[in-house]
Amino acid sequence: MLVILMDDQILAPEQVCQSCLLADRSGQPRWRGGQLHCGQAIRKLTEQQPEQYECIMGFRIADIR
Repeated sequence: MLVILMDDQILAPEQVCQSCLLADRSGQPRWRGGQLHCGQAIRKLTEQQPEQYECIMGFRIADIR
């Protein structure tokens, strides 16, 4: 499950990506094959951290499983 990480909040992508021009037709981040196509991977500091990405709009997205 993808979530948007903000300073003190965790948001669903539907709350942010709906207005993004880079989102897919349903307003979701472009997530395919376990990779975010509208952002770049961020290096993990520890192995326990979920995969994180920074979207082109500057938001941090985490893949929470």
